[in-house]
Amino acid sequence: MIDIKQFSTLKKNAAASFNQQKAIIKKVMAGRVVTCNSCGGELFIVLPENSGTPGVYCKKGCTDISLDFAE
Repeated sequence: MIDIKQFSTLKKNAAASFNQQKAIIKKVMAGRVVTCNSCGGELFIVLPENSGTPGVYCKKGCTDISLDFAE
């Protein structure tokens, strides 16, 4: 069973991860050059008009943030 402190830590880590991903998405969509934390490659965005799953990716696949676009 998980105690309150463990749950609090998990909640903080999840919130930090979400905010980091949100910041990356904003920067990439604004046209700024953002590099992958793992491999150092440049991140790129795939939009719904393009083929493939929409999201933010690096060429090696280290960063894989899928996006859901509302129509």
